[in-house]
Amino acid sequence: MAGLAESGSNPDVELLYDINGLAKDAPRWFDRVMEYVGEYGLVLALILLVVWCWWSVRRRGAEDAASSVAALVWAPLAAAVAVLVNVPIRGFVERPRPFNDHQGLEVLVSGKTDYSFVSDHATIAMALAVGLFVANRKFGLVGIGIALLEGFCRVYMGVHYPTDVVGGFALGTAVALLLSPLAMALLTPVMSAIERSPRVGWLVSARGRSRVGGQDALIPGARKETAGAEERDLAA
Repeated sequence: MAGLAESGSNPDVELLYDINGLAKDAPRWFDRVMEYVGEYGLVLALILLVVWCWWSVRRRGAEDAASSVAALVWAPLAAAVAVLVNVPIRGFVERPRPFNDHQGLEVLVSGKTDYSFVSDHATIAMALAVGLFVANRKFGLVGIGIALLEGFCRVYMGVHYPTDVVGGFALGTAVALLLSPLAMALLTPVMSAIERSPRVGWLVSARGRSRVGGQDALIPGARKETAGAEERDLAA
């Protein structure tokens, strides 16, 4: 992988220069915006999107709320697992950052001393997006669009090759999808138990909590009314 990056005649390097070349022609303020968006903003946007989806699911209070919330819990867990999986991958490949092997790049973020393949940002973004897609397709499609933009930003900023980003997308997707059945099998019963709780059931379903509480309040009341009717019959 490192040997491939050293040549300036391969598509990976050519695409790197083409995308990063946009940063040279852009105004300085725009590059600053891309720096913060690519480093922090888009990942934060994905996290907020997961929170928004959770809020929508719990307010709707559908029968599948527990499984939907379980999938949303899995999304950040999948991102964490994917990053852990990436640690030995980076150590095995040992691909230097592109600005270490190629001259003339516009590097928007300094201080990157670790290896380039696979991109952590691309991995986290796509794992969150795919996990979100498992829970809700509409939110998930928006999340995937944000993840793709994150990958573009990493190349634009001059800190990753395009193949670093593609590898991150593949790793994030694989972890989120392949481990999803196991994660759902473990998390769904937990979310169902939380949904039945009178104290924290609102975390899963707002309607579920009030419905359970309503049933608990209705049954004792019905018994009291029945008991009162029986007492009036005996008195008669």
